[in-house]
Amino acid sequence: MDRKKIGIMGGTFDPIHIGHLLMANAAREYFRLDEILFIPSGNPYFKEHITDKQRRYEMVSLAIEDNKSFTISDIEINRPGNTYSYETLEELTREHPENRYYFIVGADSVFYMEQWKNIEQLFHCCTIAVAVRDGYSVDELKVYMNKLMTTYPNCRIELFNTSRFDISSTEIRDHIATGHSVQYLVPDKVLSYINENHIYR
Repeated sequence: MDRKKIGIMGGTFDPIHIGHLLMANAAREYFRLDEILFIPSGNPYFKEHITDKQRRYEMVSLAIEDNKSFTISDIEINRPGNTYSYETLEELTREHPENRYYFIVGADSVFYMEQWKNIEQLFHCCTIAVAVRDGYSVDELKVYMNKLMTTYPNCRIELFNTSRFDISSTEIRDHIATGHSVQYLVPDKVLSYINENHIYR
């Protein structure tokens, strides 16, 4: 059975924006991944007042539908209760043990990983692919990465470079709420969906 290399892009995607897509594509190219699997979170335990999960799922679907290397999973939005990354990766590896998974995160996330639920089980299921933006200092990051890999024998962390894109989903929601344009910050199809459904107004 073919052993595929799959990148996992998880998040609330509220909404998905160009930065997410740039990061996903940079990971795909650097690690020579066969596929990037986008997984919108269902009920993240660390966030409140997020947009309905079905709407977020639909926005991601629209954003990636023209890229044959990008796919989407409803594994988390269909799971009852809080959403935890380790559960998702455990389920994926049970269903497809032949695949090799890369869990894609931003550089800042590394410093908080030990606060994630059952982080050792997540490490067991995947390589952590850390996106480093242009101009980002990696010295402190590498020190903390080495600490994690020493503390957790199953921890595998690799860095890759991505374009600098200093906009967040929070800023995009705020722009929309205050009547400012977000054209070019989100894919056109996503922007049309937001406008048609009066999201973030």
